[in-house]
Amino acid sequence: MTVTLADVAARAQVSPATVSRVLNGNYPVAASTRERVLKAVDELDYVLNGPASALAAATSDLVGILVNDIADPFFGIMASAIQNEIGGPGGRAGGERLAVVCNTGGSPERELTYLTLLQRQRAAAVVLTGGAIEDPAHLAAVGNKLRRLADAGTRVVLCGRPPTPEAIAITFDNRGGGQQLTEHLIGLGHRRLGYIAGPEERTTTRHRLEGHRAALAAAGIEDDAERTVYGRYDRLSGYEATLELLRRDPTLTAVVAANDTVALGACAALRDSGLRIPDDVSVAGFDDLPFSIDAVPALTTVRLPLAEAGARAGRIAMGREEAPPGGIATVRGELMVRGSTGAPRAK
Repeated sequence: MTVTLADVAARAQVSPATVSRVLNGNYPVAASTRERVLKAVDELDYVLNGPASALAAATSDLVGILVNDIADPFFGIMASAIQNEIGGPGGRAGGERLAVVCNTGGSPERELTYLTLLQRQRAAAVVLTGGAIEDPAHLAAVGNKLRRLADAGTRVVLCGRPPTPEAIAITFDNRGGGQQLTEHLIGLGHRRLGYIAGPEERTTTRHRLEGHRAALAAAGIEDDAERTVYGRYDRLSGYEATLELLRRDPTLTAVVAANDTVALGACAALRDSGLRIPDDVSVAGFDDLPFSIDAVPALTTVRLPLAEAGARAGRIAMGREEAPPGGIATVRGELMVRGSTGAPRAK
């Protein structure tokens, strides 16, 4: 059922004229009144009527790309690849479309806010990248937003994110990649492995850790909770977590990091602790970001085809490539063995 201006006015307990003034921004309105109106707009998912040119088409020339952190190469690579695929026939400004990169900072509230704003702008497509937050209420709210976008004619694609019924998904096999990494280290002879996980509430964190634990279990190695530390997906977190792991167990022979950026922090902490890589402690990352091969020593990691996945998501979002069978494509990573891992030395 279509939500009207009158519905918003009734929810906010103001007149329709006041709602119009708030949304158009062309007349002074008390701050408390404005806040009530905007809250009602969000709660009802009210979509503003645009100018006649926008009404003539189901959608606008805008494409939204949601990322957790545009400064993180993981997201920057995907966002760039998506943007490279959104031009061409269909847009009204010379065939091009306007890409808007929405940086959520990992905030669930900002993620929902951006989805609402993109709905109001009648976005032609929305691509959500990276892992999801594992909170039932938030997942339900996101699902509702995605359904509303799709119902309004917006193409919705997930890239590197677990599938949902509301969208086409290109998902990464994070479990399989995590298992590959740990199997590699176990195969070299490591039995005392520390693990630096990402934020606990993220799907990517859980899936990669599950792969690590599956490899330990298959090899009959005890999964000691003391050898897992959670943190952010950044270098400082890797540094601090590695120092904590060494404090808990100075006999560790390997550290598996949640991603390559975290692995760089781990390498720095090991060097500052007087330990050599891989002679004393091996280090493994995940993602195969551009700097991984230039690290000293180069990082053993799992290569995810970030640019290829982003480009495919962009083509699907623009309707230039068919959706995968069942609406889901799983992309597997490739183990890249480099100098940061080796056989453990006797201690």
